[in-house]
Amino acid sequence: MPRAHTVRTAGVRGPGEKSARTRRRILDATASLLATRGYAGTRLADVARLAGVRPPAVYYYFDSREDLVEQVVVAGMVRNLEHVRARVQELPAGATAMDRICCAVEAHLQVVLRISDYTVASIRNTQQLPPEVRTRQLAEQQRYSDFWRELVEAARDAGELRDGLDPRAARMLVLGALNWACEWWSPGRGSLKSLVRTARTIVRRGLSAPTGG
Repeated sequence: MPRAHTVRTAGVRGPGEKSARTRRRILDATASLLATRGYAGTRLADVARLAGVRPPAVYYYFDSREDLVEQVVVAGMVRNLEHVRARVQELPAGATAMDRICCAVEAHLQVVLRISDYTVASIRNTQQLPPEVRTRQLAEQQRYSDFWRELVEAARDAGELRDGLDPRAARMLVLGALNWACEWWSPGRGSLKSLVRTARTIVRRGLSAPTGG
């Protein structure tokens, strides 16, 4: 399920322009291959071919295959948090805690299924990465998990979370379901808009405390 990852370089000038663009192409190629083939199936020869460079050039920009992969998966988690947090922060001041959670659900699916191979690469390869690569990725993953913890705990503190729910279990189950979408969803299985609407409905109705009546 590859996605185009556009890099804007217009307006960049100077001797470092070509080098920066080449480095970006190598990173983009690695993200695409990791997202589709996994860590074991991502070879530097294939990265070089997809990036349009000779294989030795990869080592000019990155110390090793592990260094290259680490930069991709760390960037994936960073981008995920930045995108979801930005979308939540755009909500009006009167948004409820559950509104914020549902907004995060939508933003997460957008970045995973439409916007970033980097994020998919990070999510799909967590268990495959060697320890020296996984350390930084896990640190960024924890930052993202903490952001969701704050969202769910805010709903609990506001009385919007259904009684009897374990906030941690609820958070992990929601994130697990959202991450799994990149394993099974494709445009042929329905529109992203429909998927987002379904996910938001399930999360809101599953987590929300009953109202009135």
